[in-house]
Amino acid sequence: MKVDILLNKIRLGEDSKLELKRVVMRSDTKVEAPHADSLADELAAMANAQGGILVLGVDDKSKQVLGIPYEGLDVIEKWLAELCQDKVTPSLDSVTEHIELPDADEQMRPVIVVTVPKSLMVHRSPNGYFKRVAHAKREMTPDALARLFQQRSQTRLIRFDEQAVSNTSLDDADALLIRQFVREGEGDVARQLSRLHLLTENEAGDQSLSVAGVLLCTVKPTQWLAHAYIQAVAYRGETNDPQYQLDAKDFDGPIDRQIWDAFHFVQRHMQVPATKALGRVDYPQYSLRAVFEALVNAVAHRDYSLSQGRIRLHLFSDRLELYSPGSLLNTMTVESMQMMSMPRNEVISSLFARYFSVQESGLGRSFLMDRRGAGVDVIINESTALSGKKPAYENIADMELSLTIYAAQPPIEDYS
Repeated sequence: MKVDILLNKIRLGEDSKLELKRVVMRSDTKVEAPHADSLADELAAMANAQGGILVLGVDDKSKQVLGIPYEGLDVIEKWLAELCQDKVTPSLDSVTEHIELPDADEQMRPVIVVTVPKSLMVHRSPNGYFKRVAHAKREMTPDALARLFQQRSQTRLIRFDEQAVSNTSLDDADALLIRQFVREGEGDVARQLSRLHLLTENEAGDQSLSVAGVLLCTVKPTQWLAHAYIQAVAYRGETNDPQYQLDAKDFDGPIDRQIWDAFHFVQRHMQVPATKALGRVDYPQYSLRAVFEALVNAVAHRDYSLSQGRIRLHLFSDRLELYSPGSLLNTMTVESMQMMSMPRNEVISSLFARYFSVQESGLGRSFLMDRRGAGVDVIINESTALSGKKPAYENIADMELSLTIYAAQPPIEDYS
């Protein structure tokens, strides 16, 4: 939000979408006011209503900009993140921005602007279920709470990757990234992107990028979806020990680029011993086709509504582990995965299968996604044939799907 617009809103005072709070710090590391539980109630109330903005560093009664100590900005930022994660259930999405506003003497003071989008969930905070009404939070009556649960559950019937992302517009999309979706003679850019569900209409009637639009059409999706990246780590041994870490990278570009970056990370770090007795014969640890399928599945089918999750790729000397946020859909089980294909993110899966071609040889496909649903078969069959050990899927606490692919052992003969 532009500074002049925000100052005008502050002058007019709190309303259903604006909350002002002064900040009092006891020390450089302790926030005394506002109280964490009370602020969590305020943020959850906004998410349960139409969303809103919280400005920390402005007195709600006098509307004066008081600011926050510069040395306290990081402390408050961490405090806010922990508050949204630990004191609100399910955890709350929010976007923070540090800006400077003039005080009564025209001195610039730092404040923190917290943007809370309308949620698809119903959130409980420390003192109950609240909803923003006018300029204050109100605890919801049982009947109002029941109606909200019903409304939000129906909203979630619309696929999550089609939902509008707050504070985005077509201007946030990268011109080169959207070029692959635009066809000459098929209408203007906005209309074509809308047909593909990359651009959608938000509650105010304005055009916003959808979740899929942010993931595929922006240079850095984590600017809006902070959890939408792949964390890759390679270890020297067989244990998850930072002392034996060889390399670590976070891949946070457009999600098709994330797949390729993670794939090349595995290529770079996996061992490929070879025998030389009758001419060089390579013995790779992993089927690259299986690795590629696993990465595509993880990116295309992860649950992007889980704000605290990210895809984790761990490469050990004896195995590859891949963790993808989200439980299996509906009645799917680990055992039935080979027999069923149920895309979580229909927009992303559809576009992966139509617009993202694969040029690299040996991967057995023309596009990122194969709509026949044969990916799990490829992962299991090719990895088992190579290593002699079947890959293991595990549904962890209905919150995360893990895949372990075991490394092939090198031959006993002379190799390098």
